[in-house]
Amino acid sequence: MAGLFTLVALVLVLAFQAVPANAASSDPSRFRFGNETVTWWAPLQTTVTARSRPSPEASAVARVAVRTPEGTTTIVRLLERVSRGGRLWLRVSLPVLPNGTTGWIRREDVGGYQRTTRRLVVDLGAFQATLFDGRRSLLTARIGIGQRRWPTPTGTFFVRNQLTKFASPVYGPVAFGLSARSAVLTDWPAGGFVGIHGTNRPGILPGRVSHGCIRLRNGDILRLARLLAPGDLVVIR
Repeated sequence: MAGLFTLVALVLVLAFQAVPANAASSDPSRFRFGNETVTWWAPLQTTVTARSRPSPEASAVARVAVRTPEGTTTIVRLLERVSRGGRLWLRVSLPVLPNGTTGWIRREDVGGYQRTTRRLVVDLGAFQATLFDGRRSLLTARIGIGQRRWPTPTGTFFVRNQLTKFASPVYGPVAFGLSARSAVLTDWPAGGFVGIHGTNRPGILPGRVSHGCIRLRNGDILRLARLLAPGDLVVIR
């Protein structure tokens, strides 16, 4: 019986050794950015063509301009870094359709890495948005979201920019442009980017009231503007 236990133990040890303890150990150059509470991002230094693999010969995924349609610097969320052929490559989350698209760009295409621990969690079913810093809740607000024919997209996104001084009071005093884009209003100006903004009609909140954007009462968007910034994560679910 003792011999049988020894044999079983040996088989288990060999089986365990056959599985890498960490998938990244098979490629020492690979580094993954961020975790559940930390996000990394960087500004583009030039207009880039994101690739399907970390190689200049790989197929193009998307062309991303260095300036946004609103005239601000384009930023990208950092996901991974690898070294290939003596050059560093970054896999980044791109502000293009379909939502969730990622691609590889060269390290020299972006500026300095930036780190944030803030994330805005948008609960569509509850018509509520909550801002966290790490695991600590900073504020909660009731919201308006897209109508069923113009749904607010779900997924993990980031704040592209912060805008003020609108000609129309419809957007309130402040708006945040997101990397999220509407899949049904692609012919809108700038390509149908989804935003978070105030409203001149606070009485319609909360509810399904927009073309896909997330609306807050002006008092709430001003509170949010003191805490949320470009690069911060936005999770819509």
